[in-house]
Amino acid sequence: MAPPRIRTLAVVVSGALALVAAAAASRPDAPQPQPQPQSTSLAFATAIDAAPGTAFRARNLARAATTWRGGPIATSTGETVDVRVSDSLPFETTPEGWAEFLAGLTHGPEIALLTTYVATLDEVQGICGEQALGCYSRDQMVTLGEAVADVSPEEVVRHEYGHHVAMHRLNSPWVAIDWGPKHWASAMDVCGRVARKEAHPGNEGVNYAVNPGEAWAETYRIMDEQKAGITTATWRIIAPSFFPNAAALQAAERDVLQPWNAGRTAGFTRVFGKWTKKVWLVPLPSALDGDLSVSATVPNGGTHEIALVGADRRSVIRRAQWVGQRLKRLTGSVCGQRSLFIRVTQSGALGRVRVSAATP
Repeated sequence: MAPPRIRTLAVVVSGALALVAAAAASRPDAPQPQPQPQSTSLAFATAIDAAPGTAFRARNLARAATTWRGGPIATSTGETVDVRVSDSLPFETTPEGWAEFLAGLTHGPEIALLTTYVATLDEVQGICGEQALGCYSRDQMVTLGEAVADVSPEEVVRHEYGHHVAMHRLNSPWVAIDWGPKHWASAMDVCGRVARKEAHPGNEGVNYAVNPGEAWAETYRIMDEQKAGITTATWRIIAPSFFPNAAALQAAERDVLQPWNAGRTAGFTRVFGKWTKKVWLVPLPSALDGDLSVSATVPNGGTHEIALVGADRRSVIRRAQWVGQRLKRLTGSVCGQRSLFIRVTQSGALGRVRVSAATP
């Protein structure tokens, strides 16, 4: 079982958030972030561990003196949402109101697994850490029930719910809560960015702004806010290069509503005869990044070369190796390449060649 993933939002001085939005503004299809306030105020963290000890602490939640009202609540959507509200919050802050808000978010069946604790700022910081505005870990969310300066509790809830979605999505061979779910991560070229050291999955310190897990959570927030008609959303804590364009927002919504579960496999057959061309190119398009596996069965006495090549049909990415008397295989990952080919070069005996390709 993978170790628990902890996500926390913390209190910082927003004047220190000097992320330039020029990269996002240069894309005509990207919604534009609002100018950032210059005055000192509270904003999202520049890092999850903005201060020592900032983290979701289950033991602190269990030991907290806070008393809670609420529990599993039937919402107007027909779903049951588990919300507990601190008795320290005003009576008008109700579990039922927050349950309806959560049920109104863009979500899938993972909502039934979540328990949300809505608390005061002091209580949140007692559970999550001394500079926290909210935190999430494995189906438990602790969040504000009241606005703190220019941060609304709805912003925090949406961000943390993004982490909850990622916890229950797949992005094999990577971990979705660190890399983001499959469709969004592919649309944002997370694999390529990691390879170029432009992104740092799971980094909750100095490279928080280029942590794709956090970029995903903020993209989820922006996506859901836009669906709710909110057009004043800011982009404060993540590098502008991750600011979502229309394609990224569509991919994010698909990850929530139509999540990726498994790759696809296709088979191809070619009979090499005396007058057949010696080179056979099999198109292998892949809209998603992830695991790739190719197997080829050649005739007895065949010594065919089986290679994965790029869009130019010449650049060899990987060659298959013998794994049996007639069987060759190659494995790897699709990482940003959207047009690949399997190149079969006939050598030795003529006859039937069968190719099987598994793509994300």
